[in-house]
Amino acid sequence: MPIYEYECLNCQEQFEKLVYRINDLITCPRCGQSDVNKKLSLFSSPGSKSAGSGSSCGSCSSKNCSSCG
Repeated sequence: MPIYEYECLNCQEQFEKLVYRINDLITCPRCGQSDVNKKLSLFSSPGSKSAGSGSSCGSCSSKNCSSCG
């Protein structure tokens, strides 16, 4: 069951929600409105190059970083 990140379009609250079924109604925990936007989330898996390497390149906006490796 995936955890998705959302932003409420009514109060701008950002929150995470464990989604059991794709048809589940998602509501904001702050204001209770269901007018929410699913945000793009990034993840890392154990098989990826940067996982466990200590590199912060996943969050680095530079294309040429001496700490990447």
